[in-house]
Formats: sequence, C-alpha cells, structure tokens
Amino acid sequence: MMNDSTPKTIYLKDYTLPDFIIDSIDLHFDLDETATVVKSSMKIRRRADNKSALILAGQDLDLLSVILDGNVLAEDAYQVDDESLTITSLPTSFFLEITTRINPKENTALEGLYLSGGNFCTQCEAEGFRRITYYLDRPDVMSSFTTTLVADKERYPVLLSNGNLEASGELEGGRHWARWQDPFKKPCYLFALVAGNLSYIDDEFVTRSGRKVCLRIYVEAHNINKCDHAMRSLKRSMRWDEEVFGREYDLDIYMIVAVDDFNMGAMENKGLNVFNSKFVLADPDTATDADYLNIEGVIGHEYFHNWSGNRVTCRDWFQLSLKEGFTVFRDQEFSGDMFSHAVKRIEEVNQLRSMQFTEDAGPMAHPVRPESYVEINNFYTLTVYEKGAEVVRMIRTLVGKEGFRRGSDLYFERHDGQAVTTEDFVAAMEDANQVNLSQFKRWYSQAGTPLVKVVDEYDQKAQRYRLKFQQSCPETPGQPIKQPFHIPIVTGLLDETGQALPLQLSGEVSASAESRVLELRDAEQTFVFSSIKKRPVPSLNRHFSSPIKLEFSYTDSDLAFLMANDSDEFNRWDAGQQLALRVIRELVGQWQKTANFDLSALGESAQVFLGAYERLLHDENADKNLLAEALTLPKESYICDFIHPVDPEAIHGARWYLIQALARRFGERLETLYRKYDQGKHYSIDPDAIGKRRMRNLSLALLGTVGDKADIARGYDQFQRSDNMTDVIAALSSLSHIDCSEQQQAFDAFYQKWQQQPLVVDKWLMLQALSRLPGTVHKVIELQQHPAFNIKNPNKVRSLIGAFAQGNLVRFHQADGEGYKLLADVVATLNSLNPQVAARIVTPLIHWRRYGVERQALMQTQLQKLLAIPGLSNDLYEVVSKALV
Repeated sequence: MMNDSTPKTIYLKDYTLPDFIIDSIDLHFDLDETATVVKSSMKIRRRADNKSALILAGQDLDLLSVILDGNVLAEDAYQVDDESLTITSLPTSFFLEITTRINPKENTALEGLYLSGGNFCTQCEAEGFRRITYYLDRPDVMSSFTTTLVADKERYPVLLSNGNLEASGELEGGRHWARWQDPFKKPCYLFALVAGNLSYIDDEFVTRSGRKVCLRIYVEAHNINKCDHAMRSLKRSMRWDEEVFGREYDLDIYMIVAVDDFNMGAMENKGLNVFNSKFVLADPDTATDADYLNIEGVIGHEYFHNWSGNRVTCRDWFQLSLKEGFTVFRDQEFSGDMFSHAVKRIEEVNQLRSMQFTEDAGPMAHPVRPESYVEINNFYTLTVYEKGAEVVRMIRTLVGKEGFRRGSDLYFERHDGQAVTTEDFVAAMEDANQVNLSQFKRWYSQAGTPLVKVVDEYDQKAQRYRLKFQQSCPETPGQPIKQPFHIPIVTGLLDETGQALPLQLSGEVSASAESRVLELRDAEQTFVFSSIKKRPVPSLNRHFSSPIKLEFSYTDSDLAFLMANDSDEFNRWDAGQQLALRVIRELVGQWQKTANFDLSALGESAQVFLGAYERLLHDENADKNLLAEALTLPKESYICDFIHPVDPEAIHGARWYLIQALARRFGERLETLYRKYDQGKHYSIDPDAIGKRRMRNLSLALLGTVGDKADIARGYDQFQRSDNMTDVIAALSSLSHIDCSEQQQAFDAFYQKWQQQPLVVDKWLMLQALSRLPGTVHKVIELQQHPAFNIKNPNKVRSLIGAFAQGNLVRFHQADGEGYKLLADVVATLNSLNPQVAARIVTPLIHWRRYGVERQALMQTQLQKLLAIPGLSNDLYEVVSKALV
C-alpha cells in the first residue's frame, strides 16, 4: 500500500550494480495454509571493497530469526520496516540464515506464495519473491537455488520446484518432503513452487543431441482430459526452437502447472512454468478455435523464454522488453509457422492499432525501455511486449533472416548465464552483421507512434517515380521533442495489371527484388525509382514492416486495386480496412450532422467498398481464414483513432449500420456461405477446418445484425445443435445483441450446462458484458452478485468488468456515466485485494481526454474519487495520478 508520502520513483539513470553477490540460496518451506515457515540459507559476499549495509527487500513477512555465520543476531543488530531488513557491520563474505512466516491463504494479491484451488503456487515476477523471504529482489542478482518442500502428504502429494528432483522421502505424522536443485543460476523472479493434489500427463522429448527430457503437465484431476493439445504444443515448440533458433532444452524435466487464480497468462519459471488454466485446458466441448491457437502461442512463449529470458535475463526491470519483446517475436513467428503468417500478422497489427497506439497516445505512454517507474507491474504493457516485438522484427527486416539468426546465436553465446540490457542485444546484431544500429536504438528510448506522410511524383519523360517520406512523432509525457527514427519500410510498386515492378533506385546499375526495404533515417527523405514506364500504385509498409501510422493519398480505386492485386497479403487486407474506414467515417459525419445514417447518400467510397466486398464474398479460391479477416470491418477501438473527439454512439452506430447494410444487401450470398461451410459433427483444429468455421460464423454474425425472426431462429438452432464450443459461442454471441426470448433461454441453458466449468463460465460472463443492448450496464452490475462471479479471481474480473470497459464502447461510454461509475467501484474494491489487476482494468478511464467535454467531466470525477482512496496502492496511484496531470 502507498505510504502517506508520495511513492518513490525509480529511474534507469540511477542504476548501480548490487553491493552484494548471493552465490547460493537454500530454501526450506514448511507448508501450511495460514502459517508457512520459510528458512532461507544464503552464501553472500561483498562486491569489491565497499562498506555498505545489506538491505534485503521484504513485504508482508513475519520475521522469526536472523543468524549470521551461525550466531543468532539480537534484535538491535538489524532494522526491520514494512519494506526491508537492514544489517550493518558485515564481513567480506558470510553465511546468512533468515526464517520468516507467511500466510498464503490471505494473499489475495496473488504475488509470492498463495493458494489457488487449495493448492500452493507462486508468482515472483516482477517483485513477488520479497513476499516469501528477505532477499535482494532484483533481476541482476543471480544465484544457485536449492529448494526443499515439506507438507502433509495426503493433502499435498505433489511437491514441485525449479530444476531437477534431487531427493524425496517420508516423514513422521503423514508428512513428506522433496528437494529440487536448479543447476543454472537465476534471479529470484524465476523461482517457483507448487504443492497440491494434482494429476498429470507425461510424455518425452528427445533433443537434437539425443538427450531425453521428461515432459509433464499438472492439473486438477477433473481436467486431466484437457491437456493433450497443450502437450502437443509444447513438443512442437521444443522442436521449432531447435530448428529455427538452434536452442536446445537443458534440464531433465520440463513441467507446466495450470492454476485458476493467476494475474497474468503464464510464467516462465525455470523448468516449472505456472500457467493460467485458460492457456492449458482445451477440448472441443469447452474451448473455441481461438482458445486452441492461444494455448499453442502461450505454451510456445513460455518455453522460448528458457533461452530468451532465463539463460540470458534482464539486468534491471527497465530492460523488460529484452526478454519479453524478443520472446513475443519468437512466439509470433512460431504461431505463423504453425498456422498462417498472414492471419497472425493481421491479428498482431489489429492489437497494435486498436490498443498499443492508444497507449502511446495516453498519459501512461512510455518507451519500449522505460526511463522510470513507481510500480514495475504497471509496465507489463503492450508497449513493452508487442511494440518490443515490433522493434525486434524491424531488426530482422534490416539484417535479413540469416543475419538475424547469426545475431541471435552470437547474443546467446556471448551472454549465456548473464543479466544484460537491450544495448547488449542490439550490439550482438550489429557485430554479427557488421551494421550500425545506433540511430535505430531510438526505438527503445523514444515513446510514441511515428507518423510517416508519403507523397509521390511521377516523371513520364524520365520514367522516374519518386516517393517522398516525412516522419514525425507527437509529444509524449517527458519527451516533448523526438529525434528521427530509423524506420525500415518494405515497399513494392504495382503496374496497371497488378504485376509487381522490379525496383531500381536511381544510381543503381540493375533492378533488385520486387519488394525492398527503404531505410528512412531523416525527417524528410526521397527515394527515386528508375525505369518505371507508367505511373505505379505503391504498396507501402508491406507486412506492416514498421509500427507506424502511414498517410498516403490513395484514391478509392487505388485501394480497391490493392485489395484485388497486391501480392502482400497483409497490405491486401489493409487496403480493404482503409476503404471500409472511409465509409464509416463518412457515416459518422452524416450522423453528427443529421442524426441519421444513409449509405445511399454517400459518395464514391461507399460504392467502391460495396463492389470490393461483393467480390470477396464470391472469391471461391481465397484462404478462408484470410477471407474472414478481409470481410470483417475495422474494430471500433481502431476507428476511435480517426474521430476527434471520440463519439462512441456515432462510431458504434455507423459500424453497426454498415454491417446491417451488408447483411441486407448480400443476405442471399451470406446464407449460401452459411450452409456451404457447415461441417456437421466433424470437428478438427487444422487451418482449413478453422477457416470454414470462421466463414460460417462470420456469415451468422452478419445476418444476425438484422435481428428478424429468421435470424433469431438460425442463431438459436445453431446454439442447440452445435457439438463444439466455437459454434456454440458464435451462436450465443449473435443472440446476445437481440432482445428476444430465445436470447435469455440460450444464456440460461448455457449456464445450466457449464456452471461447473470456470473457463466456460468466463465466456458466458464476457458475452453478456459485450452486448450492445441498452440494459447492459445494469446487467453487469447484477452479474457481480451472481455465484459465477468472484472478484478475487482475475479471470472473472477480466471476463466481466474488463470486457465491458474495454470492449463495449457504446455501453461503457453511455452518456449518463453509469459505465464509468461501475468500473471505478470495482477498481476501488480491487485496490485492497489485488492492486495489480486494479491498475490494469482502470485503463479505459485514463484516456478521458479523447472524448467530449461531458464525458471528460464524468470520467475525471471517477478518477478523482479513486485518487482520494485512503491507502491507495502504488500500482493504482501511479496510473491515476498520471492520468489526472
């Protein structure tokens, strides 16, 4: 909790090496729900010749004893406060034993050691280890860990920790013990412990060097039949990392444990990954196609951390993207190889544009490598993760795939067993490829989304085509002025037939590939292409090669042309998005002038868009997953970026009206597609089957917006007949926006069937929170009292409150401010229960400046109410106070 004084800000510029080195730590846990006793035995030495006191971080600990080199210290030989234990007058090297007592049952923050479903588990990243024992809780203190667990055998038959199992045995009184030893030095944030009544499935993986690795996934017994997909995903991840990055697993065993109560998605603790159960458990009855794909991606992400995060870790928390950005890039590439690179890229960019760009433009905007923080948990952000991955992707674009592999090999080889910085990562890429990335490093230090404006000029006589680029970046907190970025923009030129032109820059002897990297380094820069016989249509920032906002004066026909002809699948999709965006923006303007929507009264954009949309609907040869993406209109959260101030009713209304117009205009074709892609009872998760379900359920969703009796009957029939969760949820989603008796019947039947399945109930909560119907605010308030909801469980909070506030633009922002009050009330309750979750779900309120004056006042009132809470947590204080500056 926050002290009476302003919380302390931590700065990157103040980093210094720790004064002490902890060579080894031996942990002994006597596990008890309310009184776990932890004995920590550490071998410590001073770094160089310093006389500093030893200050160990600790929080919510009951200190029982301190023993220095075998001698019990008197209470006046050390100082203890709410945050630390300080010992002075220490020798150069010494042996320190500290015994503490903690209460896992009361740990609702879910950091350190806590209970989930009656089982003990831990979450130590970023600073949770200090809730277990006093320690130098920072990532650059790397130690050898040995962990002994003692517990009641009947209640906790499974005892797990990091590394390899060294020994185990029985004790009197029905108790038992197990000792785990991790041969690799690690920071304490990678420590893990799990003890409970768990079942497991096991398998084996043979590494490329011939080593056999035991693989185990631990879950509660009733979930044992939902682990097969996770195990297959793990084995694919291990093989992929060997083949693509040359990384081999290094322990005798790799374990995953699924828990229901977890603040994050999963945690890469060395050899013992603790997962939110939603990213492990899957079968066709309870998991959707999206769940299957997410599980594979998260399993891969945590496994890839074994090298990009564990073997090579971050020096300090400002370097968080060193491991997270790099590992997100790795899991994105893995998912692309397993499914579809184009579809995966579209999903990634949708998230960047609709969420990370908003973060860049808000009060919590920060660089990929932040300069300061009050609470590090607030910087597990899309900027650090997803934008961090984009920075890594740009490096690969600049040095090429082979060069990137050389650089990553050098990075792992050079820094194995070390805690390093983003500069070390970039240096390895530079040294392996003999390139200079000094300017490029501004991506790590400058916040904000660059805006790149492009104009073209064609000289028919000289057969030259010019592209003039101009880059800028808006002011962000603490950074009013930005230096030019080094921006790789992959570019192609298409002739009038849609064929890609060979690209020859002025001064070059011959043409090169049909797509090339233009390196924008200056505030203004012009590239001149030779031997261009007719004016081309440029394909810019292909595959979204840089995370920028790009402006170019495409005509409507240009965008339709790119939709039909561009060889870059991402840009083909994006051209359609931009065309749809133009129509929606026109409809918003129409509403704001006339309080009416009329597609027929719009200009050329609408007609070009409708023609392009019809061609897509009749494309029999397109990849079905890509086609479904192309037929989906831009997200409301993305549209908000183009309407100033944001007008929630107009944006939602315009988009919904356009969807209804498409459903009415192309209803017959949509009904044909709906019938065509009915796969009956044959469920599989291969890309083709997923694509067909996506097309069928997209058709259902579009038709359902009309809301007539036939649409209701279609949706309710699919709900009743479907044998897989993907189709059931699609049907329930379609009905959720229609005020009819079938909707209530379906939701009631769904809950009755699945009420004992927490992850399925989360979907039930989420769909109700996302309903566009007028009574949704009151429904969400009502659901907070439902037995299905538990405010102490992060998944429940995210499914109901998070989905409503972040995903339901029109109802969260309804004019009476009730949505804002709802969110603020929940955040206030969470402040004392789980500050980390509180600070994350408050985000929709902090962007109040984007809206009109009436909404601004309502949102500010709720933020001020939160800021006035007695005992406000540091997590929430940092976010709310910055929002109100």
